[in-house]
Amino acid sequence: MLELYSDRLRLRTVVASDWDNFLFTHSNEKLNEFVRKPQSENAIREKFERVLTSKEFVEGEWLLTVIEQVHDQAFVGFIGLQNSDAEMQQLQVGYMLHPDAQGQGFATEALKAIVDWACLVYKPHKFVAYCVAPNIASTKVLENCGFVREGLLRENCKIGEQWFDDCIYGLLAAERC
Repeated sequence: MLELYSDRLRLRTVVASDWDNFLFTHSNEKLNEFVRKPQSENAIREKFERVLTSKEFVEGEWLLTVIEQVHDQAFVGFIGLQNSDAEMQQLQVGYMLHPDAQGQGFATEALKAIVDWACLVYKPHKFVAYCVAPNIASTKVLENCGFVREGLLRENCKIGEQWFDDCIYGLLAAERC
């Protein structure tokens, strides 16, 4: 079982008892405003089962962790890495925080922790992140962690019936590790 610690947070492997938090974060309209239209509970359950059974971090797979506060194990959110391009040694990052945990620096702290850990374990060349242009909060998290906006993909992401521009952010591992 994976466990990472920062000053205020613990990042750990997702377990079966995390279902309620997984369902909430993946079905809440506001949390998914810049991610996707919430899916059916059955589709979310299938995704959760894949997370629980995923054992190998092969290309295309996500390594998802739960973010909790260290002092009381209160749920903060989820953060993960995707082995997006093994040949190019690139890992994609993604995160989603519970509304009660937003605006407290938890996403920045968790992202720094998982990037530092991934540098040691996977030795990537680069981390990448996609963020729809209107998602200012996520943009700030990425920039606070040293990610640089490297490009804009126009109307690259469709959420519901609306198209959004995707900002591409990158962090060279050599700049962080």
